[in-house]
Amino acid sequence: MKTYTLQLAGIERELPILPISDALSIASFVILGDTEVVRKAAPLLAAKLPEVDVLVTAEAKGIPLIYELSKQLDMPRYVVARKTVKPYMEDPLVNEVVSITTQKEQVLCLDRKDADFMKGKRVALVDDVISTGESLRALGELVEAAGAHVIAKAAILAEGDAAERDDILFLEKLPLFPHE
Repeated sequence: MKTYTLQLAGIERELPILPISDALSIASFVILGDTEVVRKAAPLLAAKLPEVDVLVTAEAKGIPLIYELSKQLDMPRYVVARKTVKPYMEDPLVNEVVSITTQKEQVLCLDRKDADFMKGKRVALVDDVISTGESLRALGELVEAAGAHVIAKAAILAEGDAAERDDILFLEKLPLFPHE
């Protein structure tokens, strides 16, 4: 199996290169279960963020990162947009997205309690990897529908052309692998 060697926050990971379409492969970066990556990347990413009131991520891979970031920034709470409307949600806000890794339509949902908590606050959207930016765009629309102000978009990695964007914060670049 082909791999890509990622150097990040003083550590090294061999990422498997996996096809996501007939024309493209990606280096699969999964932070779920990788305590070392999360622990070492979070303070570096926290140092790049402007002053914010709330951190928001989409379920599920961003959760360990946002948890550690909230600790670094001494925040008592963070918000996770869920991928389905849950029975406990009252009057949820909902938005849809298609991302490069899921390749199908997904739903992002905010409980009204989280939406009310964010209203009028400065928000940083956080993810593990930003590639096309579609997931963050949909998340940002949801946050703005809640009345909050997105002032930062951050991730551990920027994949492909995302690394050239000037509206995101990230620690390292991650290449895409077009098929020849």
